[in-house]
Amino acid sequence: MSIKLVAIDLDGTLLNSQHQISPAVKDAIKQAQQKGVHIVLASGRPFSGIFPYLKELGLNSSDNYCISNNGSVIHQANDGSHLIENLLDFDDFQYFEELARNIGVHMHALADNCMFTTNRHISHYTVADAYLTNTPLIYSPVNEMDNSLAFTKFMIIDHPEKLEVGISYIPENVFDSYSLIRTSPYFLEISTKTSSKGAALQCICEKLGITPDKVMSIGDQNNDIQMLQYASVSVAMANALEPIQKMAKFVTNTNDEDGVAIAINKFINV
Repeated sequence: MSIKLVAIDLDGTLLNSQHQISPAVKDAIKQAQQKGVHIVLASGRPFSGIFPYLKELGLNSSDNYCISNNGSVIHQANDGSHLIENLLDFDDFQYFEELARNIGVHMHALADNCMFTTNRHISHYTVADAYLTNTPLIYSPVNEMDNSLAFTKFMIIDHPEKLEVGISYIPENVFDSYSLIRTSPYFLEISTKTSSKGAALQCICEKLGITPDKVMSIGDQNNDIQMLQYASVSVAMANALEPIQKMAKFVTNTNDEDGVAIAINKFINV
């Protein structure tokens, strides 16, 4: 088996608890690149929150790709241009904005590397997410927004207990029509039904002529499941959710213990 492509989640995987890439992880990735292995960063973040790490790893070139917004968009890694996009429209936005208000939770939406919220009392989770992902945050009432906007994803957010209650009020047909993934105790992320990191990874592999048996994926959360299922070598972080660890071929160390480096060195840098 010879791995030709490694897809790596960011938060909780590539990045440690300080949102940094450790020297050991950088070195392992560099060695893999020197062997001709493609490195694809795949995140729930928008491109603005991925690009600094692409640049740090030397992946910000036109022959590299990355996956943002849980698979809603595949980007050229040098400038963020969209290779493939699978977007939500303004009608979708209005529906979920009203739904979030009705069930009593906060919401924000991502579009064109901007974050929009209609909540006058902006959630601190929204502020933190905007800061973490280097994304401009815009407050705007619905009736003042541009109804031609297309969105990469929506995020229903709140304190875990409050979010749990809110989710229980979401109609069942919504889960049939959209992809809803709980990516943390305080985030429920919404995208089109066909969007996933796995589907986006498959598109990249087909473009590069790489078959699944030559692919390794590394992740820790629910939004990584389809990406892990696609790859012949699925790697879960030791800090991953228990179901993720159970489904993976290999469980590496935590993101604070150079887990990505250990996995790459085991399967590639041997």
